[in-house]
Amino acid sequence: MSSRLRRSPRTVLSAGSLAIAFALGIAACGGSHGSSSGSGSGAGQTKAAKDVTLAMITATTTQNAFQEMAFGAKAAAGVEGIKLNSAAPNGINGPQEVQMFQSAMQTSKDGIATMTTTPDLFVRPFAEGVARGVPQVSVDTPPPPGSDVTTFVGNDNVALGAALATTMLQKIPADAKGEVVLGNPIPGLPVLDQRVQGMKQVLQQKRPNLKLVGPLNTGPEPTQNFNAWSGIVKANPNALAFMDPGDQAAVSLARIQQQTGKKLLVGGADVDPIALQAVKDGRVYALADPEHWLKGYIAIALLARDARDGKPLPKGWWNPGSSVITWSNIDAILARQKSSATRTAFYKATVAKELANPSQYLKPLPTGK
Repeated sequence: MSSRLRRSPRTVLSAGSLAIAFALGIAACGGSHGSSSGSGSGAGQTKAAKDVTLAMITATTTQNAFQEMAFGAKAAAGVEGIKLNSAAPNGINGPQEVQMFQSAMQTSKDGIATMTTTPDLFVRPFAEGVARGVPQVSVDTPPPPGSDVTTFVGNDNVALGAALATTMLQKIPADAKGEVVLGNPIPGLPVLDQRVQGMKQVLQQKRPNLKLVGPLNTGPEPTQNFNAWSGIVKANPNALAFMDPGDQAAVSLARIQQQTGKKLLVGGADVDPIALQAVKDGRVYALADPEHWLKGYIAIALLARDARDGKPLPKGWWNPGSSVITWSNIDAILARQKSSATRTAFYKATVAKELANPSQYLKPLPTGK
């Protein structure tokens, strides 16, 4: 990969800080009312920025991926001059997240961006929001069929998984034989399944002599994930590499190496500070970076401009890009991740370019799972 970030065509604070405005019984914010248009319609309506109230709902406060999305959303709200409510369960809890979304339909009627790991639970709530005229953007996970949401901001995850595997092959000789263990913290979640699909495609094509083990269920929450990977490493002591599409694996496997003294070849995802330090220290070889901050930013910027300027939400799949992190570019990433200000500065040019040229980043919504 390049010394900066290899992008397809196109950050660290405490988890508790993400529950910015409301839990289940949140009180309504001033300036939130029902005058905004339906999702993607625009209808030429405009509002003063100070009167626009949006919401960002994510799956949990406990994982880096969702923290980054919320950070990006907050940064966009600041730049666009609008009010933002952010909420997430303290641990993945689909029904609780649905309740938070339903609360947001009352308090943030100008628009809601939602990332969920339980999309099937959101079919009816999303459709209800559309019927009420609440503009919506699905983030990271495509809107489920029947939800009537027509704007999605997310990665090409097959390509992201393939990019990670391609990078990992730099450490796996062409004639290598042995096992590569694949994990998946949420089997059945399309985002992660697609990353595993991309990994498998590259490994099977480029290293046909390898035996792929898994994907094994590694669990999404930190303690659960660490325990799962501890057992997997013990059961596969001679594996050539360990790879996982979620944000906890690199953290877990780095800690396992610290505790056991065993050297492992690890490929993971996302930008948890422990995982980034592990790249710097050599305990993780590569991280797929879905650039969640950028997705959160783009989603809220689009909603803000819809409500404030009457600029309709673009219909389709907006892919803001992704990258792979290795030792060659880790210093730039660590600098990016120091603060909200450094993240915003790092992505300033990218954000400006993407928002100025929507058609370059849009294609039809993905179908099915």
